[in-house]
Amino acid sequence: MVHTVQFRKKPSNNEGAPPQPAPIPEKSKGSRLFFRLSDLVSVRVKEEGWSYLVFTLRDCNMGVELPALHFHQGGSEVFLDCLRKYLLLTESTTDASLLQVSPHSRALSQSFENLLDDKFSQDPVTTTLGGFSKVTNYLFDAFRGPDTVLLKERPVGEVADLLNEAIPGLDINQLEEPGFEVITRIDLGVLPEVRRREPVGAEEWNTNMDPEGRMRNISHLKQTIFKGGLCHVLRKEGWKFLLGYFPWESTLEERRSLTRRKTDEYFRMKLQWKSVSEEQEKRNSMFRDHRSLIEKDVNRTDRTNTFYEGQDNPGLILLHDVLMTYCMYDFDLGYVQGMSDLLSPILYVMEDEVDAFWCFVSFMDQMHQNFEEQMQGMKTQLIQLSTLLRLLDLSFWNYLVAQDSGHLYFCFRWLLIRFKRELSFPDVLRLWEVMWTGLPCQNFHLLVCCAILDSEKHQIMEKQYGFNEILKVCVLMFCLHVCVHLYLSLCEYLAGSIYTVATTPGGRQLVDG
Repeated sequence: MVHTVQFRKKPSNNEGAPPQPAPIPEKSKGSRLFFRLSDLVSVRVKEEGWSYLVFTLRDCNMGVELPALHFHQGGSEVFLDCLRKYLLLTESTTDASLLQVSPHSRALSQSFENLLDDKFSQDPVTTTLGGFSKVTNYLFDAFRGPDTVLLKERPVGEVADLLNEAIPGLDINQLEEPGFEVITRIDLGVLPEVRRREPVGAEEWNTNMDPEGRMRNISHLKQTIFKGGLCHVLRKEGWKFLLGYFPWESTLEERRSLTRRKTDEYFRMKLQWKSVSEEQEKRNSMFRDHRSLIEKDVNRTDRTNTFYEGQDNPGLILLHDVLMTYCMYDFDLGYVQGMSDLLSPILYVMEDEVDAFWCFVSFMDQMHQNFEEQMQGMKTQLIQLSTLLRLLDLSFWNYLVAQDSGHLYFCFRWLLIRFKRELSFPDVLRLWEVMWTGLPCQNFHLLVCCAILDSEKHQIMEKQYGFNEILKVCVLMFCLHVCVHLYLSLCEYLAGSIYTVATTPGGRQLVDG
């Protein structure tokens, strides 16, 4: 809330009387200025005796300029400094007196676009640094750890005893205010060997289906998929259940009926963009932009895979058509670079554009926030990842912070497209179906990140790697030796440890949150 000040002259009945003293400013009733910072477009700064600021707000198709806010006794710079804590103000290239409010999402979008570009593979260090230099100011405040979470009212000593019994080696600060506890360290000790089972085969899958086609023992089936994945011949059917396209309790006839309805719906949407004429497209810049970006990305998505290799490949045509149809399905989001990476493995498994489309829709329901303009999903995940790593390995986290790497920017692409560019194609299929079980929590992918970092921490710390070397190890060398089987084994152990903390009375929701 900003209060403005007006001048009010006292009325005078004496004509020709000597000049009155300068008027005294009075606070005017109702002269208040209030607006949301998210609506602010620009601030004009002027110095004409007094300094004053003119705010322009966003209002549909044209900006709304508010009355000038005068600073009689200085303070305009202090006021602008306060604004800069919440907004990114940049000087206009054409007008030195105009400060423009730069949308943070644009910088974020540009940065991950650079990360997904082909030049990333040629020079990952320069590309990553260039991309993230645009978002440093924006994310700096967000990546300070979240505030201590208020716990249920229990005696501090009682909660500490319960947690220490659950996880030996857990350090708890009991000197905090009543009702709060801060978990500062988990001593995981020697990591036990975790053996993963064989993938679920056709016989095991069919034994969990009743005569009408309903899936039985769903919880047990998800557990077995989590521990071993699916054999490839089952993925075309199993992924439809895991992604939520087919309800687990549906009968075979209900699924056939659903497929017929969804097929009709898909081709109605496909016809919408197929029937757009050249004249219409000339007057629809958003449609042109989406089409151009899709064509650009499709031509460089998984071209070494036999399903997509070569010119005029049918797989590429299907990839293009499904993405264009998704623009008709979700007008608000449309197409954002990186979405082709999420569709490619699904289309490869389904080998059918309708099934691939609806499975992709279900996957995008989970990933939508990663691609939204504000990218709130990416900010939240990086904060959660930092919290988990600090809890699991405080010494390593402190080392990363000391090397200006505590923000974990190098994990950005891992999270954005779920390791699609980091893993081999078969490993992506295995990892995704494991994560789609929803076990042991919705943020299991964060534990995968922690497992990867744990495997590299000795090399990083023993050789005293700095910022550039850490980036090379975590981005460039990652794809040369990663083994999803080993990381999933480690993740199962980490998940058990963290989940115990999260579900112990008085504990914090670190994994499920």
